[in-house]
Amino acid sequence: MAVPAAALGASALGQSGPGSMAPWCAVTSGPSRYVLGMQELFRGHSKTREFPAHSAKVHSVAWSCDGRRLASGSFDKTASVFLLEKDRLVKENNYRGHGDSVDQLCWHPSNPDLFVTASGDKTIRIWDVRTTKCIATVNTKGENINICWSPDGQTIAVGNKDDVVTFIDAKTHRSKAEEQFKFEVNEISWNNDNNMFFLTNGNGCINILSYPELKPVQSINAHPSNCICIKFDPMGKYFATGSADALVSLWDVDELVCVRCFSRLDWPVRTLSFSHDGKMLASASEDHFIDIAEVETGDKLWEVQCESPTFTVAWHPKRPLLAFACDDKDGKYDSSREAGTVKLFGLPNDS
Repeated sequence: MAVPAAALGASALGQSGPGSMAPWCAVTSGPSRYVLGMQELFRGHSKTREFPAHSAKVHSVAWSCDGRRLASGSFDKTASVFLLEKDRLVKENNYRGHGDSVDQLCWHPSNPDLFVTASGDKTIRIWDVRTTKCIATVNTKGENINICWSPDGQTIAVGNKDDVVTFIDAKTHRSKAEEQFKFEVNEISWNNDNNMFFLTNGNGCINILSYPELKPVQSINAHPSNCICIKFDPMGKYFATGSADALVSLWDVDELVCVRCFSRLDWPVRTLSFSHDGKMLASASEDHFIDIAEVETGDKLWEVQCESPTFTVAWHPKRPLLAFACDDKDGKYDSSREAGTVKLFGLPNDS
């Protein structure tokens, strides 16, 4: 049976205690060599640069699988794509067509030219960066807020405000299945093996379905309040969830038990991202910093300062670069105007 995060007391949050955690979770006497090495790197690469992207707030950022491009989706109804050139992002194109806010986007897991956007206009759109065109518009039943692409590239899952998740064939662009849930569905994701489908919900649970059968496998009481986001580490060892209780919990994929909690944020955890090596976890909220933790110990590795709440974070798939977007306001005189910038942390201090 899974251990609810709420049951993990102070011992799981940094101090050791009798019988509190599995032996492999033991708190070490000092920072690991990995932490010391990454801290040394970030001391010379702690610069954050901003890049104009949109005319309103940015809801979602994501890297292509080869790390050459970063896409962003915005309240301004568009997506933007940047090329990563050495130490900067260069805007390549703006993608127009949606009639409402672009709430989330993601790239094809193995084709670096395709990405998909979910919008409140009751459609999803698949885009090709080679032609800069929309290659498919798929009508859905509701206002879409969550989207993910299956690891095998064959299926796109999209969730809407009415808690319906639709599974769309990525080749034919037709709906393969549809599930109406009786609870508030937040973020959705396949596991790395593509044989289970995970949903975080408004009751603090993680619901797991078999895939493609979509039969309930397990429901885990992960948090005492709304479970907001979920991410799988690239190595397939862990997944992490973020909650309205301001905790991030780390779960063993095979055992489905909570092995660690991260408790440095004070506000609901909105967004998570694992680094390419699975060793760092970035988490963010309305706190004016992004927490970067070492996955194996929970130790604080770094924090990235920001001036406003963070909506989205994404580690680069090959390098220690973190893309993110905040609720920034533009200009000294008009504090209500949204900036619509995308940011990149991990750049050389002298760049």
